[in-house]
Amino acid sequence: MTELYELGLEDSDRVSNAFGGGLPSGSLVLVEGEHGAGKSVLGQRFCYGLCETGSTATYVSQEETSASFIEQMRSLDYDPVDHLLHERLLFLHADVDTFDAIDESRRDRSAAEDGPRRELLTRMMNAGTMWRSDVVVLDGFDAILLSDPQFQRALEETREDDVIQNVLSFFRQLLADGKTVVVTVNPESLSERALRPLRDTSGVYLRLNTKQVAGDVRREIIVKKFANMVDQVDDSISFDVQVDRGITIVTRTVA
Repeated sequence: MTELYELGLEDSDRVSNAFGGGLPSGSLVLVEGEHGAGKSVLGQRFCYGLCETGSTATYVSQEETSASFIEQMRSLDYDPVDHLLHERLLFLHADVDTFDAIDESRRDRSAAEDGPRRELLTRMMNAGTMWRSDVVVLDGFDAILLSDPQFQRALEETREDDVIQNVLSFFRQLLADGKTVVVTVNPESLSERALRPLRDTSGVYLRLNTKQVAGDVRREIIVKKFANMVDQVDDSISFDVQVDRGITIVTRTVA
């Protein structure tokens, strides 16, 4: 039977039930959605539920600082402080200008020696501490890619899929050890050539959509792929994001 990293909070919301109880171990989880679709909130809900059920998680954000991350999580009733203090949760700010927060080795080098535009993806993959958790969430992976000079050169030569394949080779080593990697991307930021390998390799592929209905924002998760599920996973999941309640499942549709 496939092992799951449980999402928990069954008494608070129906997220765990909608996703069949949890995320399969050893899976790449791809979450696509345009700006404001709810990618970050979903990643934060995953991390909080994982820590509440005894798993460890790393959350890497190219947008949030540690202070804003804690503030946002608390506003959703996902207070992360206890998990941070007890090292069940690791937060890292991916400064896409310098990548300081992720790069452990930079501490011993001067900025003049190192320079702000080193190979960011390589530095990320060499940051061993962030990969020790059971589940690693890379929120805003498209921004990390686009800030990497190697990826920029590949874009100019229309071979960005080669860079993605190199990253996926690294991910596969982690997946083989039973770890799960969640990456969120804005598909408008990346070419089909870059997106295709991520989609093909992912075991779980979620597409987040939004639409305006009578002045309200309606959010929906389309489950494009969910390999190695243990229980039934919904094909379409409508959800709201509410202050002091976090994610709430509105409707569930199973084909």
